[in-house]
Amino acid sequence: MNGDLTPLFAPSGVVVVGASQQGNKLGAAMARSLAGFPGARALVNSRNPDPAAGVFASVAQARAHTGAGLDLAVLCIPAAACADALAEAAAAGCRAALVCAGGFGEIGPAGREPERALRRVAAETGVRLLGPNTSGFLAPARGLTASFVPGAALVPSGGIAVVAASGGVNHALAFELAAAGNGLSLGVGIGAGLDVTAADVLDHLAGDPETAAVALHLETVPDGPRLVAALRRLTAVKPVAALVVGRTDVGDFARSHTGALATSWHTTRAAVRAAGAVVVDDERELVDALTALSRVRLRPAADPGLGIVTAQAGPGLLLTDRTRADGVRVPEFSAGTQARLGELLPPLTFQRNPVDTGRPGETFPALLETVTADEQVDLLAVYALTEPGSVDLAAAAEAAGLPSAAPAVVAAGGPDDEVREQRARLHKLGVPALTTPSAAANAVRALVTDARQRAERGTGEEPAPGHPLPPGPLDEHAAKTFLEKLGVRTPRRRACGSREEAHRALADLGAPVAVKVLDAGILHKTEAGGVRLDVRTPADLDTALDAIGADRVLVEAMAPAGVDLVVGVRRDPVFGPVVLAGLGGTAAEALADVAIRLAPVSPATAAAMPDDLAAGALLRGWRGGPVLDRREFGVLVSALSAALAASPDVADIEINPLRLTADGLIALDAVVVRQEEEDA
Repeated sequence: MNGDLTPLFAPSGVVVVGASQQGNKLGAAMARSLAGFPGARALVNSRNPDPAAGVFASVAQARAHTGAGLDLAVLCIPAAACADALAEAAAAGCRAALVCAGGFGEIGPAGREPERALRRVAAETGVRLLGPNTSGFLAPARGLTASFVPGAALVPSGGIAVVAASGGVNHALAFELAAAGNGLSLGVGIGAGLDVTAADVLDHLAGDPETAAVALHLETVPDGPRLVAALRRLTAVKPVAALVVGRTDVGDFARSHTGALATSWHTTRAAVRAAGAVVVDDERELVDALTALSRVRLRPAADPGLGIVTAQAGPGLLLTDRTRADGVRVPEFSAGTQARLGELLPPLTFQRNPVDTGRPGETFPALLETVTADEQVDLLAVYALTEPGSVDLAAAAEAAGLPSAAPAVVAAGGPDDEVREQRARLHKLGVPALTTPSAAANAVRALVTDARQRAERGTGEEPAPGHPLPPGPLDEHAAKTFLEKLGVRTPRRRACGSREEAHRALADLGAPVAVKVLDAGILHKTEAGGVRLDVRTPADLDTALDAIGADRVLVEAMAPAGVDLVVGVRRDPVFGPVVLAGLGGTAAEALADVAIRLAPVSPATAAAMPDDLAAGALLRGWRGGPVLDRREFGVLVSALSAALAASPDVADIEINPLRLTADGLIALDAVVVRQEEEDA
């Protein structure tokens, strides 16, 4: 398949197949939308041709009449007719096609044959196919609106590209970005993605000089490694903000929409983050993030510092509170910076960071310049109400040398017309402008996250060397023996095949002990009644053995109290090997407080995973509890991920619980699942 998407997104000519004279039909709407295209344009309707009106019976006739190449065919016809129409268009020289119709795999068995036929023709002819089941795309700078959505042609050109799973989301984001003072280089709705996928478009955008930043919306992922590879190539040169759908169970809805299976929300977010994208939580945050990322990008830094200047204390407090809650560093200014601020401001104002100017005046540009010059400040955030008689925000930013002096985000509140005027002037300077403290905080978080992720990618630390697991089924005792070879600490234990051996183990290990069924086929021993804890006496042991009723048991010394974690590596069906870490124990699945990364991971990358956990405070000495040694944790997780990579026949390795104690980490249970066991 030809990888070039230029005939699709920058065609020399366009032909609409299924063009209609009736205003309420898809073909008529598409013909109207394409009326402003400056290149060659032709209309085809095999049932009602009207050459005098520019409507021809075939693509070949249309091309002959126009005397120019028609690179792109827009098919506005029913699903059953699309394959033949695509073949005809390809024979007439079309190298790309947009299929808007639904009625393919997403509707079930009735749509599978039209889908197979369409896919077959695309593969045989090499025509790049966008869709089906999409409202199309828009490329404003080229005057190309291949969309049947009214108003799409009004979206201005600019530096942001939208790559959305849904044509509807593509247009919704386009309108929201435009309302925030932005323009688009390209806006694409992937639809069913029979040929052109999000990964293909991302690769195309990596070399597009008109695109400064990319908004990515995902519902399903047909090829995880392909998407990750494309994202890594793109984020190396341009920032990407990604919104992933699927926090709740929307699988059936997603399948009805695209015909594809919904992927894991947690895993997809982790994968696109690992590939360098800034992951956001909703469409509002996506717009705020792209408003900033399309204009400025921080240098890679592990912990960028934010300087805040506010002309009104209350909104400034909202901005400060939110950015700190997001984990953004707001450092205290140096003594020299504070001294200079003291010369510029009245004594009652706060000057250590954030800077509360009181009602701003003529010193405002000097204040901005002073804050950006502080050695701890990598990014400036400003909030002010528009007060034409007091301060001109855009003029102050320009006088302070922004954004050349330092990257900056400015939020302006006030009457709509005044805010729009300030925003337009700030954007012309290259300074992202927003309208609320929360929007500014969204922009700051995106810029800081992007800088941190690029710094993390640049560490160059490699994953630990992989040690393959021994062959055959591994029970808990064998799994823990392997973990010990990786340097993981485990409790003292004995594998016992008789009651007599169990009693000797109790005597050797000393009370209290745990007694567990030893069977590689039982993955959840507690649920199966195969675990007895705090066994102290021979009588307790007999009671435990009778209750478990197994031929083989593991007698193991009880571990000290601590915080239980879960660490696991598995082969995700979409993205391949991943590593998971979170709160563990029997409630791990219910709590779902997890961090996920693509595997294998380096020790440094693994060591940062606890930062993602909502309950991360429990690992930092909560109420006198144990403190997690990040280096120990990182080495353990990296070694586990490398072991999976070195063992292609293994589907899953899990330590749950991995207990954090005063003496460090200790694996209390371990499970290994082979590929054939998972498939069974």
